[in-house]
Amino acid sequence: MKYIKNALSVILLMIFFSTVFICTLADLKIFLKIAVIIISSTAYFIKSFKAPQIKQDSRKLRHLNHGCNLIMLAGYSAVLETVLTIAICIKTDVSALTVIINSLFAGVFIIAMALNGILKTAVTSKQIKFIWYILLIFMWYIPPVNIIIFCHFYKTGKREFRFETARLDLEKVRAENSVCHTKYPILMVHGIFFRDWQYFNYWGRVPNALISYGAEIYYGNQQSAKSVAESAEELKNRILEVIKESGAEKVNIIAHSKGGLDSRYAISRLGMDKYVASLTTINTPHKGCDFVDNLLNTFPERFIKFVAKKYNRIFSRLGDNSPDFLAGILDLRASSCKKLDESLPDSPDVYYQSYMSQMKNFFSAGIPLNIGYLLIKKCNGKNDGLVWVESAKHGENFTLIENKFPRGISHGDMIDLFRENIKGFDIREFYTNIALNLKNMGY
Repeated sequence: MKYIKNALSVILLMIFFSTVFICTLADLKIFLKIAVIIISSTAYFIKSFKAPQIKQDSRKLRHLNHGCNLIMLAGYSAVLETVLTIAICIKTDVSALTVIINSLFAGVFIIAMALNGILKTAVTSKQIKFIWYILLIFMWYIPPVNIIIFCHFYKTGKREFRFETARLDLEKVRAENSVCHTKYPILMVHGIFFRDWQYFNYWGRVPNALISYGAEIYYGNQQSAKSVAESAEELKNRILEVIKESGAEKVNIIAHSKGGLDSRYAISRLGMDKYVASLTTINTPHKGCDFVDNLLNTFPERFIKFVAKKYNRIFSRLGDNSPDFLAGILDLRASSCKKLDESLPDSPDVYYQSYMSQMKNFFSAGIPLNIGYLLIKKCNGKNDGLVWVESAKHGENFTLIENKFPRGISHGDMIDLFRENIKGFDIREFYTNIALNLKNMGY
């Protein structure tokens, strides 16, 4: 049905773009010519400015889909108008002036439709990368570069539209059944160099998805950079706050990166095993982060202290009480984590599981993860740009997440850092399955 609608749209638009030819060549009475112009003009403006309804009733997706469709219709119209013009020139004795006027008329409105589509797609899409916006701004008028840019916007926008509309259908069903409503609330614990800011969620789109499915979500709220022991103390206080606030007996912890070490310390050394039902660590360097060792060995001590001072000053202004850059990264060294790992025995009262992802090549992530990938691969093999695979193994169950596509999954991808829909891996689905499994296990 949609192909029939698209074909009818193109036909109506072609009538409009060929108005000058129709008025010149067709043996029609004046009122019929006027009717053709009115009908085709109406079709043009409806197609250009009115976004059709979609089943999910999402304003953003409605305009995204409309923008993509306008790019497609403009492309088809440009090709067909060119073919039609050539055919008319060959088959009829139409004057050169008529051809020029109609070409200008059609060209202006086709370009207007394409730019309208590009603008709508650019404003509503969250998957088009920044470099493509730069190319659009500076090269939209250069053929055939603009064709490549327009095609990329169309393909990316359409792929996002299909992905998100499918998710909306799934989310509606899951929300009705509260599939992620676990027995105990979920405490999400961030890694190093980040905070739990309300205006930039460390976990990207994940918390909203879990909440919509019935999960009760809290955040660790520890400072961005501290030693594992100090962060664990902050986490201990946060766990007790959550217990008091929620009325639950325990919490399920989902921790990323260094947050997994902070959580283990709080459980094993600070008595939090009484209040933690499960610990799920994601890309946590249980046996150390060799990338940190490489950086500390590469840069002079004076430079590292300079960076630490600047970092502590900046994050003090951003909300940390007493950030400690050096203490945080020194605890991530392989030697430090080895000692820590040996001193933190698992509690028999807590269920432990771990997950790890891996990059597949240098282009799976940007700086500094792509550089870290090369350095760690040389020494330890498979890694996510910061942590090598073997380092992340811990607990009763370990799962290595492998993407069959070349993109791979980096350390940042595991917290939806760039809000990117990765082909072959749905980050929201990943966390949904974690919560669903915890619920099924009685946690």
